[in-house]
Amino acid sequence: MKKTPHYFLFISLLFLAQYGFSQELYMPRNIKEAYEKDTRAMDGKPGKNYWQNHGKYTMEITVDAKTKIVSGTETIVYENNSNDTLQNLPIRFVNNLHKPSSPRSGSVNDDFLSAGLTITSLKIEGEVYKEDGRKWGTVGNVKLNKALLPHSKITINIDWNYPLSKESGREGQIDETTFFVAYSYPRVSVFDDYNFWDRLPHTDRAEFYNDFNDYSYSVKAPKNYVVYATGDLLNPDEVLQPEFSARLKKSYLTDEVMHIANEQEMKSGVVTKQNEWNVWKFEAKNITDVCFGLSDHYLWDASSVVVDKKTNRRASVQAAYDVKGTDFVASVKNNQYALDYFSNNWPGVPYPFSKMTAFQGFADMEYPMMCNDSQIGDPKFAQLVQDHEVAHTYFPFYMGINETRYAFMDEGWATTFEYLIGIAEHGKEEADKFYKTFRVSNYINDPSTEEDQPIISMSTQVSDAGYGNNSYGKASLSYLALKDMLGDDLFKKALHFYMDNWNGKHPIPWDYFNAMNTGSGKNLNWFFNNWFFTNNYIDISVKNVSKNVISVENKGGFAIPFDVNVVYADNTTETVHQTPGVWQANQKTATVILKGKKEIKQINLDGGIFMDATPANNSWSVK
Repeated sequence: MKKTPHYFLFISLLFLAQYGFSQELYMPRNIKEAYEKDTRAMDGKPGKNYWQNHGKYTMEITVDAKTKIVSGTETIVYENNSNDTLQNLPIRFVNNLHKPSSPRSGSVNDDFLSAGLTITSLKIEGEVYKEDGRKWGTVGNVKLNKALLPHSKITINIDWNYPLSKESGREGQIDETTFFVAYSYPRVSVFDDYNFWDRLPHTDRAEFYNDFNDYSYSVKAPKNYVVYATGDLLNPDEVLQPEFSARLKKSYLTDEVMHIANEQEMKSGVVTKQNEWNVWKFEAKNITDVCFGLSDHYLWDASSVVVDKKTNRRASVQAAYDVKGTDFVASVKNNQYALDYFSNNWPGVPYPFSKMTAFQGFADMEYPMMCNDSQIGDPKFAQLVQDHEVAHTYFPFYMGINETRYAFMDEGWATTFEYLIGIAEHGKEEADKFYKTFRVSNYINDPSTEEDQPIISMSTQVSDAGYGNNSYGKASLSYLALKDMLGDDLFKKALHFYMDNWNGKHPIPWDYFNAMNTGSGKNLNWFFNNWFFTNNYIDISVKNVSKNVISVENKGGFAIPFDVNVVYADNTTETVHQTPGVWQANQKTATVILKGKKEIKQINLDGGIFMDATPANNSWSVK
């Protein structure tokens, strides 16, 4: 066939329709530059020039239960895989949040404050650097004596210590002999393709952004302390008495919930080897962080669950809790269900790690392979909180999200999966009620305008209600609206395209938009513009009813799904569902045409979990 100019025009338009979606969406200049350099691609995949840096961390950490000091000796082999020459080495130490001089998003008590990090020795490539870290905030800086060239490595040796804060937040002292040790080691901050060095300080609200690294580390703990940690325990026979090591190993292979150590056994000092100090060794590869908890009296439960039915791979499920921690009695059983659900339903990706441990603390916070949850006194609510934290396994830990800038890319998904697993656990009515109460109601009923900032706003640039609504409820509603519009099968196909291409990497919002476009085979930019780049909110109303034609006005602007509940003159009823696609052609007004010709008596619009700001105008009745 002769290829006419019209043919080439058609092919060009087709190409743009398939791969040029993101050009319609606003992009900051630095994001545009990343796409121009082909580190990211318009088809939703990493670009041909994509790269990310990597660290290999070897650490020996000691926790002194008497002085409450954590100290470490650390070696980092850091790879610069970029084409840039690095003159500086920003070092991140999140726990400097406790220093009185550090900026914070809210007020704290004196017990939260501490002296922060002290570096006792710093060597880079064997050269001694005179740096004690005392002037650092949550990000410090080391000026390199010799620049780190592209595609080369350096070895960093750091000896350090810091005090555990008396008041526990995301980490710190849980009680006199129980500690949760997180963000506990100095690390090289992220150097990436769109922002270069990540120097944003941690202020306790917006969360974290880390490279995927390999970790081999040990925790030196006093006699009778059990250590629960990210990664695989490499030496159970060296730290546990034979009976307890055997119980732990058995738990890796069974669905049975086993009591590895009970209250009396912990009190009797028969669980760990009776050395003055025991060294617990762990390993975790291609992961964004490691943390651990330890206690001399916590109860220890464990089991496992098949997370990949194709390979029969199991993941260990463990719980560590105080005898008064009634919420945690069912933690292992609940997490068996959660890991199975997340692996096989939503998101439908096999749990990617070898372990998940629930540790009783105060944070209600996620960590790789761990969650630190509080005792609430309501087992059902506790299960939901635990579900939420475990869901974070996928976002941000599997997907490498920059939570500091784009919290909606992980909190929104965890909230969505929390809702979906809640339906499976407790039924749709109860899940809807919880979701509306805790994720939507405060946002939609807040009379201020702060919560209506565009979701795409950097998380560090919104505060209080604005941060919470953008990160959790509004973002989750956008994902659920898209699921409603595409249908479960196509939505999951697109989601898997995104996750398959970006796990172990650092996706940004535009990668999500592009990936969902390509994965679904649809141009969804009108939808992403509507939900992420506007000050829209949720407010629809019945504008007009004429025979079998209903005109619906979108006063708030968000493209939401809704039901049209119809009562006819003969008192028969009908419900007609409208997906967000009804707003694609006209985002202000939608027309719903009923198939029947019967006289209409009453109309009610119901958005369900998409709660309306002014529900009074959602109804119409014949006069």
